[in-house]
Amino acid sequence: MENKSNPLLCDPAEGICEIADHSTSQTVILQNTEKPVKVIYFTDPICSSCWGIEPQLRKLKLEYGTILEIEYRMVGLLPDWNYNSGGISKPSDVAHHWDEVSAYYDMPIDGDIWLEDPLQSSYPPSIAFKAAQIQDNEKALLFLREIREMVFLKKKNITRWENLKAAAKKAGLNVEQFKTDCSSTAKILFEEDLKMAKSMGVRGFPTIYFVDNFKTTEMIYGSKPYVSYENAVLKLYQKATKTTYEKNWKALFSKYNSLTAREYSELSDTPRMETEQQLDELVTKGNLDKLTTKNGSIWTRKDTNR
Repeated sequence: MENKSNPLLCDPAEGICEIADHSTSQTVILQNTEKPVKVIYFTDPICSSCWGIEPQLRKLKLEYGTILEIEYRMVGLLPDWNYNSGGISKPSDVAHHWDEVSAYYDMPIDGDIWLEDPLQSSYPPSIAFKAAQIQDNEKALLFLREIREMVFLKKKNITRWENLKAAAKKAGLNVEQFKTDCSSTAKILFEEDLKMAKSMGVRGFPTIYFVDNFKTTEMIYGSKPYVSYENAVLKLYQKATKTTYEKNWKALFSKYNSLTAREYSELSDTPRMETEQQLDELVTKGNLDKLTTKNGSIWTRKDTNR
């Protein structure tokens, strides 16, 4: 985990999955937004550090979502396997690393997918996300969450059409349009994301830009504690006030269909050591379902059919 040159060899201490440095970058004028703060989030479906900040981002949306316009951009973490760096030259080399990252972030990740059904690229699921965005941004985020759960917890290869199709259907997308867009328009949109990332000097994931209507920018690089994201918002928009939200299990699972123990702890302000017992009691009562992996669990509302 020391060498940062390999895109799948993430540094959990820094919270970064880093790509090769771009040789050039330029200042980019970001467009205005109707809301006080625009958020541009550069990510990738198989970025383990991005999965690690899901608790913080979900809380940010609950507390400041009314003043934020969030834009997701895909940046292509793994084009292919035509390289050998950092001790990783083939998919099986990633397995143990993902298990280590899972423990560090306290988010369930099963690295065995790289032994059982490895991905050859992160481009197909990235393009699929752009196809989902064409239809509906909110459904696209449901789709992204679904494919992340597939790859990190369920050991499903999200480059395979049958898995992308299942995720699209679960997210409520028109599957036929989704398939068509994956083969056409979405590829163009993905290329635009890659060009935007290069022009802004993005070299790793997650990279998040916070921008106000005066083009003042705050950038957070890598996984950081929640207060870092909150402070970026408050620095750009001092009038921002937190939205009060219900923190009981029913309200949280109504907002988010699935939650890990760390996510539930972050959103409910429940001590981490108590969360699994609380969630397991809800499973016993028949309110939630539980999926357990070798590196942690995720709890899901009964009516989501996951």
